[in-house]
Amino acid sequence: MSFPIHLPSYIAGEAVTTGRALEVRYPWDGSLTGTAALIGPEHLDQAITAALAFPNESLTRRDRHDILRKAAVLLAERRDGFAALITRETGLAIREANYETSRSSDVLEFAAMEALRDDGRIFSCDISPNGRPRKIFTSRYPVKLVAAITPFNHPLNQVVHKLAPAIAAGAPVLLKPSDRTPLTALKFAELLYQAGLPGPMLSLFVGGIDEVVTPMITDERVEVVTFTGSVEIGKQVARTCGYKRICLELGGNSPLIVLEDADLDLAAKLAAEGSFRNSGQRCTAVKRILVQESILGAFTSRFTELVRREYSCGDPEDPSTVVGTMIHEGASAELERRVAGAVAMGAEVLLGGGRRGALLEPTILANVPREAEMVARESFGPLAPILPIRDLDDAIDYYNSGPFGLSGGVVTNNLALAMKACKELRAGTTNINEVPGYRLELTPFGGTRDSGLGVKEGVVEAIKFFTHEKTWSLPW
Repeated sequence: MSFPIHLPSYIAGEAVTTGRALEVRYPWDGSLTGTAALIGPEHLDQAITAALAFPNESLTRRDRHDILRKAAVLLAERRDGFAALITRETGLAIREANYETSRSSDVLEFAAMEALRDDGRIFSCDISPNGRPRKIFTSRYPVKLVAAITPFNHPLNQVVHKLAPAIAAGAPVLLKPSDRTPLTALKFAELLYQAGLPGPMLSLFVGGIDEVVTPMITDERVEVVTFTGSVEIGKQVARTCGYKRICLELGGNSPLIVLEDADLDLAAKLAAEGSFRNSGQRCTAVKRILVQESILGAFTSRFTELVRREYSCGDPEDPSTVVGTMIHEGASAELERRVAGAVAMGAEVLLGGGRRGALLEPTILANVPREAEMVARESFGPLAPILPIRDLDDAIDYYNSGPFGLSGGVVTNNLALAMKACKELRAGTTNINEVPGYRLELTPFGGTRDSGLGVKEGVVEAIKFFTHEKTWSLPW
């Protein structure tokens, strides 16, 4: 793929150009990656009208399965091109972009499988003294229209996580990707049309907040709103969209809790992977490393040496680069400010801390106060603050006292402590001897409190979210 590329928006499968375009620049050097055509309110209305007029019930389960399977095949054939585009939009290392395309393939494959699964239920009515000789049946039918908004940090996988379950369910979608990374989403829309998705089932576009986004989520013809992004914007979406079914997948401040019986080599590796993969720009990234005081020194030295040796940063297109840039220079400058604030409060930078434009070096800090902004708020980038804890109870109390509830990891070989953490951490996911973000694209994923509202992500849960359940009964 050669750059820059210039893409239209898509309204009910038709390419639309308006003479107005959004520029996307490569965070590494500021060069032009491409442009995406901006739409207006009239195009949004065309998209809604076309979606509601299309007889989506004409798509059988087998049709939906075949579209998703064909999309998976096409994505596999074009993996290198999608990875190159992801890197040019986000500044993520090419190895991360390749990994993202493989995760997206999983979503398509799982959604295709679920499209064939009959999710109805049967209840016998003679199980109650008040029962009758009847059976109650359930079946599902798709919602009439979905509005979806996706973030920059996973410009393909987050888009696929909205679209693949909706296709499996038979629900039409309007999708507005991040203004930072619209090109990957638009190329994926092209792929879906080529896989056989009828145009009215998907409109994918970019446009202004007042012109397009707010009208999209407030339109009475839109039945479901699904948003993945920051807490602040997510809460604004909830206040704005009115009486609709809503799903918010928001931020996290995930800890990796390292207890004194932990395998320190494993703990160091998990801390590095959790803190620095995807340039630390994951809602489930390790944002705080909580280490029991008795092993603090041993863990810190092992972790620091591992990162110094294996987690190089630099040119995102270099296959040897492990940590690429952040999404833009302003984001890296903000984290540089938070590092300085933590240092002013007594923290010590053990490794990294340097910044050049959007590139922030993988940064390890020791002695970070719990009240420092870096750890009190979500710091979305390659930072690894280390904080001492007395024991697991101290770690649980610290995490549960905060506003987030997305995920956490605990490194221990003590089964009783592992079970205690799983039971008592108020998080959507707790992983033992693994990074907080580990999951399958099929399994439920989401958070509580400021980390999310509504149904969890994951193919199975999302398909349910994009459908209504109908109950009916017959004499038996």
